[in-house]
Amino acid sequence: MSKQLSGVLTALTTPFDADEQIDVNKLEVVVDRSIKAGVDGVVAAGSTGEVGALSSDERLRLVDTVIEHADGRVPVIAQTGATTTAEAIRLSRAAEKSGADVLMLITPFYEPLSTEETVTYIKDVASSVELPIMLYNIPAVTGVNLDPATVRSLAEEVDNIRYIKDSSANWEQALQLIHHHSDVIGTFIGWDSYIYSALVEGAAGVMAGAANVVPDEIVAVNRLITDGDLHGALAKWRELYPVIDSMISVPFIAAVKAGLALQGEQVGAPRRPTAELPAEQVERIGRALKKLADRNG
Repeated sequence: MSKQLSGVLTALTTPFDADEQIDVNKLEVVVDRSIKAGVDGVVAAGSTGEVGALSSDERLRLVDTVIEHADGRVPVIAQTGATTTAEAIRLSRAAEKSGADVLMLITPFYEPLSTEETVTYIKDVASSVELPIMLYNIPAVTGVNLDPATVRSLAEEVDNIRYIKDSSANWEQALQLIHHHSDVIGTFIGWDSYIYSALVEGAAGVMAGAANVVPDEIVAVNRLITDGDLHGALAKWRELYPVIDSMISVPFIAAVKAGLALQGEQVGAPRRPTAELPAEQVERIGRALKKLADRNG
């Protein structure tokens, strides 16, 4: 990767067939959908991609497929974090060998680790590879919050820690990362309802699961902001927000898959035990998508 990562990154969904196996053909369609819309990168094996429901071998296959199919058209960010340091190193080295551009590193989940243990894990994994590292802060899953001071310390100490995806849903923390620490680390906001706010405030970018469903519209908002047309961007965002809100207010993995199905892209159900959305929630997303489509002609 020759340039700094920025802009809109799609947190790719993982399509499954009727037997709950990864549907490679549909995965390629999902990748093409985002790239055609002009996103600035795609993310394999993230939370929206149901990483917690995938085996290690499936994660390797998923990352390899996305890298091969993207074929250099956009950067590929591979999420390689795991519950043990050894597994995270194995996945990270494999993704690096396969040609990933950036490695996103969720911190261990399930066992309640201390901040010190978490920092040691990050340093050990980052030092095992040469690719840029994106920290993945999602305390609702991991139980550990990577606060801005800790993030800065890591970025200053470890050369290849270049980015953070903050999915804390803590807007004050996001602002601190953007305004106080952008000299050492690029912040991507991973909470879709903050897309407009994050970009206006000067975040390096956003990582959005909703970009599977409405990539053109999210890219349009980003481009207007980049061009300095904040009024036009806000108008676009006001049209788009009801779709984002309808998805973020329900189980999100299922919402992304429902949104794609409503647009004719059947990517299967979430892997059990995650359930599909009830009909009334799907209908709400459908109404929001229809209204958006009607406005866009």
